[in-house]
Amino acid sequence: MNKQIMTGSLLCLIASMSWGAMFPVSHIALQHINPLYFSFLRYLSVTLILIVLLWLKEGRTAFRFEGKGKVLLFFGTMGFTIYNMAVFQGQHAMGAAGTLVASIMEVLMPMISIAMVWVMTRKMPPKYTLISMLIALAGALLVITNGKWTFFTLAGQHLLALLLIFVGVVGWVVYSMGGSHFAGWSTLRYSTLTCLLGTLVSFVVVTFASAFNWITVPDWQHVWSVKYEMSFMILLPGLAALLSWNAGIRKLSPLNGILFINFVPITTLVLMYFQGYTISRYELYGTVLVIFALILNNMFQRSSLRPSNSSRGARFRLDRRSRSTVTSNPANQKF
Repeated sequence: MNKQIMTGSLLCLIASMSWGAMFPVSHIALQHINPLYFSFLRYLSVTLILIVLLWLKEGRTAFRFEGKGKVLLFFGTMGFTIYNMAVFQGQHAMGAAGTLVASIMEVLMPMISIAMVWVMTRKMPPKYTLISMLIALAGALLVITNGKWTFFTLAGQHLLALLLIFVGVVGWVVYSMGGSHFAGWSTLRYSTLTCLLGTLVSFVVVTFASAFNWITVPDWQHVWSVKYEMSFMILLPGLAALLSWNAGIRKLSPLNGILFINFVPITTLVLMYFQGYTISRYELYGTVLVIFALILNNMFQRSSLRPSNSSRGARFRLDRRSRSTVTSNPANQKF
């Protein structure tokens, strides 16, 4: 079980760091292509790759919905239409500030997921998870705000953009919880079918928006001008992060795995540092808090899986009584 937790933690960490890198990269691409088309073309490529992988690994039968088509469509829409289009549209509307703002909004995912689980199951999460979540949230806020209240003043000037990003974040939380409804399916199968249906919905959205001249269809030159950014977004934050996230969530559960989303703004900040950005002491302290929170949650989770001394003693006494019963019963003795 400890191995499962460590593997799940590593997978969620890979996905979160990949998504942290996507915001600075997408900021460059969104200067040349509409956010809606950017989202659609990105996951269109991811879908085609996933279809090939699923066909080769599990065959044609893996593409059957097995009566779960509506559920797959719902989760696919939440994860690949609502999340991507809303987040990138909001990021683009805020301009340069949208890179950090979209990144920090990801930190709300653990709080949203806990609230959803609490409402649906009417069962409060473990106290260590709540404490870890609050510590990680405080650390991420410290990193992004850099200890300055001016961040919240800026956020108040872009309410519509913030609302779009928030709706997108909620969409990804819902998608992350959807994997539990397909326990008998492989990670690749769930990822492929939801991505396929979500991309079809995205196609309907961009087609409808283009038909009414709400957005402009990008020409080939604009698409080609972001070929490097698009390639990165397809392979790492798209394909690799999607498979790693769904696999990690299955091993850790949505409630624990989604805590790793706090590494998204940290990764964004680190990349900005390598681009010449100077990290302050507030940002350093915040990074340490996020790492501490994740380690704390991981340690408590593993300790809760270990049997207590009393339970081990009870099993030992039961085992002794079983052996004595077998020995004292003449019917069980061999001559």
